Amino acid sequence: MSEFRDREHFIPVRAADLAGFLCSDTGPDGTRPLTPDEQAAFRRFTRSVLGHVHISYLGEIRQLKETYAAFDPDADPKPLVPLKAEERAAVLAKLFATFTHLMERANYVRLTREEMEAIMSGASEWGIDLDVPWDAFERVEVFYRGKGFGKRTRRHPVLRWKVSEVKVPTFARVAVIFKQQPHKRLGPDADVRSVFLKLFKDIPQVDIEMLVPGGRIKMPRLDRLKMGGSVTSTIGYVAWKLWGSLSAITSAVVTGSVMALYGPIVLIAGYGYKTWYSFQVSRQTYTLQLTQSLYYQNLDNNGGVMFRLLDETEEQEVREVLLGYFYLWRYAGEAGWAAGEIDDYVELDLERRLGLEVDFEIGDALQKLVKAGLATETDGRYRAVPLADAQARLDHLWERYARAE
Repeated sequence: MSEFRDREHFIPVRAADLAGFLCSDTGPDGTRPLTPDEQAAFRRFTRSVLGHVHISYLGEIRQLKETYAAFDPDADPKPLVPLKAEERAAVLAKLFATFTHLMERANYVRLTREEMEAIMSGASEWGIDLDVPWDAFERVEVFYRGKGFGKRTRRHPVLRWKVSEVKVPTFARVAVIFKQQPHKRLGPDADVRSVFLKLFKDIPQVDIEMLVPGGRIKMPRLDRLKMGGSVTSTIGYVAWKLWGSLSAITSAVVTGSVMALYGPIVLIAGYGYKTWYSFQVSRQTYTLQLTQSLYYQNLDNNGGVMFRLLDETEEQEVREVLLGYFYLWRYAGEAGWAAGEIDDYVELDLERRLGLEVDFEIGDALQKLVKAGLATETDGRYRAVPLADAQARLDHLWERYARAE
């Protein structure tokens, strides 16, 4: 059984497409296609697996809704009875633990604080470098799925009409969950009672700090040099003008004439305002850039994030069950396969036929198959029950769900 550190468990194929892919299998030598009846039976089996997995998640969906209700900033209507302080602490801990578990099942990877800070050093040419106040959060967790490269275009720093295309390391999906606490960076009107959930796509890795609030913009070095030069030249120019007016100023002080000081005062105030205004414009420009950067990359917020992730988790579980069962049913035979054999075959076939490099979670898939009665295990070797028997088993489970309702 091969293990790949550079591969992820996530299988990027829709369950419906996966069923079609498996039904088109013709065997290693291309001479063993499924019959039309086998294809029809397997497609029905796929629909039953989808229904079975969805039903098994309904209870989890209800539990998540109840857990999140007291912290959802978008809840409408709000809970009738607010939680007490000690209850909120317990429910908050449960919410974060449940969300972390959900992310693991959806094949997301948790980023530690140290990993975040290492990744966040600097900014891409399409993002903004921010100073993140970690003490503004009571709790914050960040998860990602899918390391890869995205294509971006950039203009030459001097020859602005020249455009080139570069590759940028990205995260395909980034999920963030956080609860704020009072902090000067967040302002007096910050919501410190709610828990916020955010889901983004195609985020450059070095720009991940843009996804949490409270960040303070770090101006690029070139702009800092420009502003520093502007301030220096302003001070020099004002000093020169004051030196030239020194005799007039001395005379005004001696005679008590304030009007003689009017020119130098206006000069200082004018250049001071110009410098301050230039800084404000630059900051607004970078804030707008931040907003525009995230506008098309935001996928969902708050309660919608949970439902989207639950849907992803369901789909991933269906994929694992279908792949595990199909290859056991087609090729393991009476002798069965060890976990490593089925794991290697699934990974090799996905790479050979679809060009997908994944690290298949064989242990998780086999556990689900055995628990559902779709496969058996004897002395470390696994066998799929016949397709008709597997379908009957799923039909029986469905009837049991119906009676329970």
